[in-house]
Formats: sequence, C-alpha cells, structure tokens
Amino acid sequence: MTAPTPLLDFFKRGEVERDVRLMAAQGVLAPRAHEQLQILILLLADPDREVRGVADGTLSKIPEAALTAFLARSDVPISVREFFADRGVFPAVIPALESDDPLIDVGEEIDEGFGAAPAQAEAIDPLVAEIENFKTPDAAGASDDEDERRLSVNQQLSKMPFTQKLKAAVKGTREMRAILIRDPSKMISASVLSSPKLTEQEVETFARMTNVAEDVLRTIGSNRAWVKNYGVVVGLTKNPKTPLAMSMNFLSRLNDRDLALVSMDRNVPEPLRVAARKKIVASTTKK
Repeated sequence: MTAPTPLLDFFKRGEVERDVRLMAAQGVLAPRAHEQLQILILLLADPDREVRGVADGTLSKIPEAALTAFLARSDVPISVREFFADRGVFPAVIPALESDDPLIDVGEEIDEGFGAAPAQAEAIDPLVAEIENFKTPDAAGASDDEDERRLSVNQQLSKMPFTQKLKAAVKGTREMRAILIRDPSKMISASVLSSPKLTEQEVETFARMTNVAEDVLRTIGSNRAWVKNYGVVVGLTKNPKTPLAMSMNFLSRLNDRDLALVSMDRNVPEPLRVAARKKIVASTTKK
C-alpha cells in the first residue's frame, strides 16, 4: 500500500485553509494520482458545501477508463478501491496504463474530463505554464549567473499568494523547490516533498540543509524509499537539526569513514558524537 504523503497528511488533519481546499477540489493541485484521489475523497466530507460540491464534480468527470486502469495497480490503497466500488467503478483485470512512475498523474485525465485534450492541460492553468516555462524578467539579455537567476525566482515567489506558491511547490521548477523547501509554512515545504517532480538528488541536498524546518528532515528520514540512499542517510546523520533519535538510528548505517567524521563533528549533538566514538571503539575491539 502507498504510504501517506506529507501534503495528504495536512488534509487528513484538517489543517488546510478553505481557498486551498477549494483549489484541491478542482483537481488543479495535481500531486500524484493516488494522492489526488484521496484528497478529493476526503473533501467530499468537507464542512464547506461548495468544496464538497466541487470535489464531487471533479471526481465524476474523471474518465472511467482511466480510473479502472489505475485502480488495478497493486499500490492503490484499499480504501480508494472501496470508495469507487461503492460508485460502481471497479479495477480493470489488466492495467491499460504503463509509466516509469507506478503512480500516474491523473491531472491530465481530470482536465480531459472538463473537455480538454491532455495536450491542452497546461493551457488550462496559465500559472503552471508560466512555472514550467519560467524565464527571468530580462530573458532577452539574461545573465547565466546562478545567483542572479535565484534572485529572480525569489522575487517571483515573493509576489505569489499562498495558493499559487503551493502550486509552485508541487509543479514548479527545481529552483523553486530549493527555495520553497525553506518556506516558513509547513504546508508549503510538505508540498515540495510531495511533488512528483522531486528527484532523489534534491532529497539528498535537502537532507544536508541546516536552514530547513525539523519537520522536513523528519519527513525525509521517515520515508523508506529515500533512506535507501546512503547519501540521504549521511546527510541526515550529520545535520544538527535532524531529531537526535533519528540520527542515532542512522549511525549503524554509516561506513567507518563517515562514522569517524561524525565522532569528531562539533556541529552535531554531543550524544551523537559519543555514540559514534563508542561504535568505533567497539569495532576496533572486535578486530
């Protein structure tokens, strides 16, 4: 079963403002397919009548063929299958959709349900198109300097209202994610970690960042897929903002070189350095 994602958790806890819930009900937040569907299902019980109605309308407009193919996947939560079974929609015997990502993005199918072809999806949401085809304000003679480009992206993000910034976190560029992962809003940073565009290399970079919220590091360290990456484990262990209990658990994963570095690193908590030294002594004694 697919594990809950950071963004989905906010909706489950009821910590999402109405304007964001309404945007999600329209199907334009567009995280991965399983997340989009679970959010829409949750919004059917929203206290706001308009949000409930929009979510129901969005669900009803998703092409049934796309749903039946998606529901046949082994990683679809049972609760989602049961919900659609109650609506008379059942998994296809043989999945008709294939993708490098086992969780396809149904955003295009939702757009198609509104009467637009998949190729027109970006045109439906001008902001998404603007983000995907981002140009600096003076693109005609723009400098290639990384700092200048980052500043331009920062300026663009600073002018965005919360809902647009949320979209940028999910669907924006790599540069935008690098900035928004440090956003003071927990929901924005959680949305970055829920982005279908997020790469393992980006996660490894985030794990080393000391200017992100502790919740970001906790989320990364709790993701089984991400901590299979040794670079992520090392980054989290050496990051002084990582919860101590999590760092201690990762010590056993470190090779001798990195364990020695942690034992001498004065930026990490003292208990972690002591534990690292004990492991080194114990390993030396055994030899």
